[in-house]
Amino acid sequence: MNASHARSAAPHAGHYYVPQPSLYPFILSGGMFLLALGFILLMNHFAPGPWVMATGAAVIIAVLFKWFGAVIAENQRGAYTDWEDQSFRQGMVWFIGSEVMFFAAFFGALFYCRNISVPALAGMDPAFTLYKDFTAAWPSAGPKGASFTPMGAWGIPAINTALLLTSGATLTWAHWGLMQGKRAQLNAGLILTVLLGVIFLGFQAYEYHHAYTELGLTMGAGVYGATFFMLTGFHGFHVTLGAIMLAVVAGRCLSGHFDAKRHFAFEAVAWYWHFVDVVWLLLFVVVYWL
Repeated sequence: MNASHARSAAPHAGHYYVPQPSLYPFILSGGMFLLALGFILLMNHFAPGPWVMATGAAVIIAVLFKWFGAVIAENQRGAYTDWEDQSFRQGMVWFIGSEVMFFAAFFGALFYCRNISVPALAGMDPAFTLYKDFTAAWPSAGPKGASFTPMGAWGIPAINTALLLTSGATLTWAHWGLMQGKRAQLNAGLILTVLLGVIFLGFQAYEYHHAYTELGLTMGAGVYGATFFMLTGFHGFHVTLGAIMLAVVAGRCLSGHFDAKRHFAFEAVAWYWHFVDVVWLLLFVVVYWL
């Protein structure tokens, strides 16, 4: 069998599916370049900046829609075997591992500021420091940050914790439905999970508005404001991505995709969502509570 025949033929034992060459990576790179260029133009107050950003974002969304659609079509026509399934699982494990390191960097920054930097500044000899009245209290705006009121743990953050924990339970319930062939339970569980994620994001947006307009808690509120918005903001971004992926999986389930033996896409998104849940629990404890 020659190479071109192998790429187009149906998979069989011992064959690893190799897709046809595609322009999608190059087009996606172009969209990312336009997005970054537009952001740079916007930051430097050039009028075309927002339009260039919008063009780049549109290209990225269009490519992802088409590219993922092609992957789904390959899966539905049986192009993937156990080899591909194993590769996908390994890739997802490495991806989540990289996400662990991503958040570990920001949690590490919070730990350094809170437990090392702030006490060190407060403990300096008054004769050699510019910050004579600075104390090691936390939350802290740092020596030069604007005053603010810290975000309490037992309002919206506690509600959001309950929402995400519940979403993890509804997603697991949906998985049980898939494994047992109960399509109604599968679809209901996924739809509930997506709705809980969207409600979480709505509360997060309200919390940010409340922080900026009523608490004085902004990115300018020193080290606490910076670490607060970096950690919660990136987590909210991951919840947004997770909700989008869950919505896509829910749409596929409503279309009859997946069964008890072949459902890696469902599992991959479930792993990602549970990871996001765990990150939020850590956030709730070390950012809001302690």
